[in-house]
Amino acid sequence: MPGTSRMPVSLRDSFNQVRRSRNTNPFLVLNLDLIRNIIFILFVLRWTRRVWWKIKGRGIIGTIVELYTELRRVLYGYFLRAPGVRGKVQKQVGETLAKLQSKMVPTNLTRYVTLPKEGLSEDAIRAELDTLANMDHTRWEEGYVSGAVYHGEEDLLKLQTEAFGKFTVANPIHPDVFPGVRKMEAEVVAMVLAMFNAPPGAAGACTSGGTDSILMACLSAREKAYREKGITEPEMILPSTAHTAFLKAGNYFKIKVHLVACPAPNYQVDIKAVSRLINKNTILLVGSAPNFPHGIIDDISALSKLALRKKICLHVDCCLGSFMVPFLDKAGFDTEPFDFRLKGVTSISCDTHKYGFAPKGNSTVLYRTAELRRYQYYVSPDWSGGVYGSPGMAGSRPGALIAGCWASLVRTGEAGYIDACVKIVGAAKKIADKIRTTPALEAELEIVGRPLASVVAFTARNLNIYDIADGMGTKGWHLNALQNPPAIHIAVTLPVAKVWERLMADLEAVVEEEKEKERVRVVEGKGAKGKAVGDSAALYGVAGSLPNKSVVVDLANGFLDLLYKA
Repeated sequence: MPGTSRMPVSLRDSFNQVRRSRNTNPFLVLNLDLIRNIIFILFVLRWTRRVWWKIKGRGIIGTIVELYTELRRVLYGYFLRAPGVRGKVQKQVGETLAKLQSKMVPTNLTRYVTLPKEGLSEDAIRAELDTLANMDHTRWEEGYVSGAVYHGEEDLLKLQTEAFGKFTVANPIHPDVFPGVRKMEAEVVAMVLAMFNAPPGAAGACTSGGTDSILMACLSAREKAYREKGITEPEMILPSTAHTAFLKAGNYFKIKVHLVACPAPNYQVDIKAVSRLINKNTILLVGSAPNFPHGIIDDISALSKLALRKKICLHVDCCLGSFMVPFLDKAGFDTEPFDFRLKGVTSISCDTHKYGFAPKGNSTVLYRTAELRRYQYYVSPDWSGGVYGSPGMAGSRPGALIAGCWASLVRTGEAGYIDACVKIVGAAKKIADKIRTTPALEAELEIVGRPLASVVAFTARNLNIYDIADGMGTKGWHLNALQNPPAIHIAVTLPVAKVWERLMADLEAVVEEEKEKERVRVVEGKGAKGKAVGDSAALYGVAGSLPNKSVVVDLANGFLDLLYKA
């Protein structure tokens, strides 16, 4: 009939043949139905288990809130992609990136975007290096930068430079060619293991930094869970204040991440919430000693007991605490248990290039057992280039950095690190006390939690904390702006410890300036919270209010692109 869709003859015949065979073969019908039912039941069981884990971990209200937040994020994402909106958003992103480019990419210097036809003379290169070293920058040398540069003073820097010179071409991937580097690397690991009270049989490895160390610890936990328990859908549970490197590890290694709140007033991870989230796929618990945002040490003792009871790995991130937290007790300060003396701690990350004062590009990852370390190894036994093995992500590594690290540790020694702890943590406590006892500061600022080490974070009671950050920026200070909650932190280093009084005087002046601006807004009828925001507020204030962070991602991607614009 005209307009009737007809099935091709060959396909129709095949279909009829299968139908006839099913009609005449009841066993085939039974088997197909059975397989279909089994698949359906497994599907239902899988999602029922997931829903149960979700409700068990977050509670009914928490689950509803998460679903609402995710739905809001998705819908807002569609809104941002709408034709009229997307154009405006991209225009604003472009304008912001153009401003960043004008600040980051100099136009008044000689550019080298192709190889010179003839190599420059040594004098010309030295002149260029001097120009680059003296480019306008935040004065970290004078203590104006929070964290970032963990300086061990000029004499140690000279010694590191000498170590560099002796091992410039060294590569640990060839231990037979560079046996001295192999010896130094092994000794660095051994010294840091001893510092964290590692038990007999413990092991570790050097890495390129804290992120690298955290990635290796997460990879090892994932591989251990897969090989020993057959877990193919791994999950890990983090404090919301844990370093973002754990989120990176989750993304790289396909580990589902659960974030747990760190509620006031202690701002430590909620142990009960961690316990509720544990399920058969959980491979790793995480605690910080201390965390980066607020300098708070999580309740590692409670996490250790939980990890032991559930037979799960526990990683303690000591990257920021590094060579401070192990010496708090000997320096006369309060501390909390956090290291391998707690039986549930299976791995620790410690940055030697922070308060160990080693050159940048140095860190360590430590394991309770050598077996656990082996899970981060990569070995290719049948490569045509020969048997290949590497302890971590990198193949070739700079032996000069290892030499600089080794020289820093043996030169400073335990007495030197205790002395540094006294100066740095002592200055941090003076900063916290100054904020708590100075009337102008105490009335407007509030310390986050109970910091025990080198970081002091504070939020504002009435003022815009990001405006305060920008005000400190105009006075030459480079402090760290935080979000969730909005705050600022000061990571004290040896240079900062020398100028903490100047820092506090400027902070008091900025707070008074912001209070005056608020008074002016009120007089002008604009309300106590005006819209006059600075660069930091434009990023963090807006980012915190957006249900979908795609705009922030676009800005961050553009910023990363600028890093490679010659």
